[in-house]
Amino acid sequence: MKNRKDGKRIQVNGMEQILIDLKPNRNEADVFIDKDIDVTELKQYLDKKKKEGKEYTFFHAVVLAIGKVIYNRNKLNRFVANRHLYEHNNIVISFVAKVSFDDKSEEVMLLIPIDEKDNLDTISKKIKDKVDAIRVKKVDKKGANSAIDTLGKLPNIIRVPLIGLLKRLDQLDLLPESLKQDNLYYSSTIVSNIGSLGSEAIYHNNTNLGTASSILTIGKIKDKEVITENGKKEIRKICDFGMNFDERIADGFYLIKSAKLLQHIISNPELLEEDANTKIELSE
Repeated sequence: MKNRKDGKRIQVNGMEQILIDLKPNRNEADVFIDKDIDVTELKQYLDKKKKEGKEYTFFHAVVLAIGKVIYNRNKLNRFVANRHLYEHNNIVISFVAKVSFDDKSEEVMLLIPIDEKDNLDTISKKIKDKVDAIRVKKVDKKGANSAIDTLGKLPNIIRVPLIGLLKRLDQLDLLPESLKQDNLYYSSTIVSNIGSLGSEAIYHNNTNLGTASSILTIGKIKDKEVITENGKKEIRKICDFGMNFDERIADGFYLIKSAKLLQHIISNPELLEEDANTKIELSE
């Protein structure tokens, strides 16, 4: 089996291969999961850390929690290309950041690698440094961020067939590395924090370009009355997540258990202080 530059080839069984053949395109293999996640403990934890002088944000914590889930549930780090299944060489979370908070502001794609020894301290610094770099300094677009500006200005007669060629080169692992640099579609998963805009979570479509097999949107946090295990009513902080997975990388049972692990980590935020690759046992 031949590996790609960005991933190793995974052997599949007959049923998995037929599913890939029946649904060769990522955007026709979408599985959507709507998950309300209790973030009460996480919010309390972040408030405590803020008083200690830490600049952790809710987004920083969620990005790391997702990374920890992927380390524990490695199928989430897989992708399909040219009808073969691969696993990413690294775990990378991507998102789009606005240069400034106005409608006409430029948007820049940012990629955050989650290394094995990362924790909330290191991830918070990684994200803050990258975001500050585009907001405090002049935007220095490179890689895909720069290429998109150039491609987008070409006339249809040139741009459309050129995009088609690039998509084919992507499938064959022949796309120039410069076009993968800072390209959110070449990551483990894409995350969008639309809750910061006061919006509920949405289901965002995926694309056939690249290697990102999932997109997660984070909705706004709201107070919600819930029934606790002991039967009492309690007001909790709830955040809705809209999750879109490529079903060719894992079955529904695997994806549901992964969503439960995300809830477990967020409900036990002290886990964010441990190495990203620390194994977490989730009771059935």
